[in-house]
Amino acid sequence: QAQLVESGGGLVQAGDSLQLSCAASGLAFSSYGMAWFRQAPGKEREFVQGISRDGSTTYYGDSLKDRFTISRDNAKKTVYLQTNSLKPEDTAVYYCAASTKHYLTSSVAGYIYWGQGTRVTVSS
Repeated sequence: QAQLVESGGGLVQAGDSLQLSCAASGLAFSSYGMAWFRQAPGKEREFVQGISRDGSTTYYGDSLKDRFTISRDNAKKTVYLQTNSLKPEDTAVYYCAASTKHYLTSSVAGYIYWGQGTRVTVSS
């Protein structure tokens, strides 16, 4: 049974950094493109960044490219999201997701497995 488990969230102050992790089990991790989404209260789930199966290609959402960086370690079956210079508007639940598609999409419909999310709260 495929499972994605996020960790690393918490309460931080504006300007701080966090590294989020997503550990996969029960699936051939290197066969899946991976992505991070986030969902703020009252808003739709938003694509943050994605990374191809071998880590050679990254996909960016409309913003955050300069402050967030996605990476993966296929040997550890883990995908990471380094978040820097956090702002109060980054407050959200962050989810990782897995896709079987060769080219990743920003649509939630393109992902077959989801984690339960890790909450990030940024105070001003």
